Amino acid sequence: MNDTRLVRLTALTVIGLVALRLAIAAWLPLTFDEAYYWQWSKHLAGGYYDHPPMVAVVIWLGTLIAGDTELGVRLVSVLLGLPMSWAVFRAAQLLFGGVRIACTATLLLNATLIAAAGTIIVTPDAPLLVASSFVLYALAQVLASGRGIWWLAVGAAVGVALLSKYTAMFFGPIILIWLLWVPKLRRWLTSPWPYLGGLLALALFSPVLWWNAEHDFVSFAKQLGRARIESFRPAYIAELIPTQFAFATPLVFILGVLGLYALARREVGATGSRTLISATVWTIVVYFAWHALHARVEANWLSPIYPAFAIAGAVAATAVPWGARMQRLVLFCANWAVPTGVLLLVLAAVQANTGVLTGFRRDASVRTVGVGFAQMAAEIEAVRVRVGASCVLADDYGNTGWLAFYLPKGTCVAQRNQRLRWVNAPEPAPELLSGKLLLVGEDQAAALPSVQASFERIERVGVVQRKRGPLVIEDVELDLLDGAKGDVFDRSPPPY
Repeated sequence: MNDTRLVRLTALTVIGLVALRLAIAAWLPLTFDEAYYWQWSKHLAGGYYDHPPMVAVVIWLGTLIAGDTELGVRLVSVLLGLPMSWAVFRAAQLLFGGVRIACTATLLLNATLIAAAGTIIVTPDAPLLVASSFVLYALAQVLASGRGIWWLAVGAAVGVALLSKYTAMFFGPIILIWLLWVPKLRRWLTSPWPYLGGLLALALFSPVLWWNAEHDFVSFAKQLGRARIESFRPAYIAELIPTQFAFATPLVFILGVLGLYALARREVGATGSRTLISATVWTIVVYFAWHALHARVEANWLSPIYPAFAIAGAVAATAVPWGARMQRLVLFCANWAVPTGVLLLVLAAVQANTGVLTGFRRDASVRTVGVGFAQMAAEIEAVRVRVGASCVLADDYGNTGWLAFYLPKGTCVAQRNQRLRWVNAPEPAPELLSGKLLLVGEDQAAALPSVQASFERIERVGVVQRKRGPLVIEDVELDLLDGAKGDVFDRSPPPY
């Protein structure tokens, strides 16, 4: 197949995969995190309790186009898969030469669940993954062109990555390791260009710094506090590889590992190219392996490695002279990576939305994905109207987000506690909080000291069920609160 036809086929495949993701995005109910971030998008700010603001901007742009719907929330995130694919294509082409390796890297990245499901389910990892692809592309341009001006592109990409998630801080040590390890790149350490790029990244990140300075650096304290070691629990390390095996999809994982092995043995590529890919992957992997010795590492936390990991997989698939047996394995993985990724994505979506693959039994997705919440919200609204409640309260951000999204537009919804999560949003009008309130989702609410201390009257007024097919996911208690004794909100700070 000639290069032009290969590029065209790759582009059409990526467009097809993005179209599939858009269809799933419109069909799948929101996760509770997405509903939470959707509320952020209604009050854009320089930062939030949990993360920097880019996820809110991505959702805001999508809802401008497609409204406050599941597709609207996810639209821009899914479409970002297109520039992400272009950036990985160009990075692979610059680093290792040739169209074949670039096309393979692009397809392998799109085959992963971290890219497919990770752009459908809008979290800070979605824009981070895209920005990470552009960081890699800009650094490849620095290597290929030798022009200092490309350091400004590096700074811009790193700045956007930092606006997406604090994990982007790893790009600092990654770049430093790359420059120190490759002799011909050390000249950049005495050039102003990398430092100008760093200043640009800092300037782009400055709204987050400003917001944190105005809010006692709460977001930094929450996220960076995860690195604190309180006890050693090495059992978590056993979760790290299986979760990445799943998120990469098995065939891409095998190719990526083989590619990293080949790069370490210097079997392919120039020193600068090999080192950039290896430093990007191993710096982050080594840190999270250490982190897993004392705390759980969520699979999505390693998302910034995946553009480089896909390129490593493409190296294994197209540029390494394997022995006959290994070559058969490599060809199998390369040929079936995309079909396998598509199959796994579709199966995951079908299972999350219907439960049919496990015979409608409970699985890990039932709490995360809001299946059945729209129907339950209609029942909650009927109870709210019946009892005359002027505002709906919940005691966790997940239910608060879902209620705000699925109850009729304009309904007063608020989280009763952890008010720091909502510091960017105006509080409900006093008249909405002065009368009857409906508390959703607290078992035995009348026995809770915090509720007893705040209200004269606590009356259970119903129980509604959230269901996925015949499976009852949860029974949700509804309680009427009346006669506020003072502030209806618990103002104590949430845990860091």
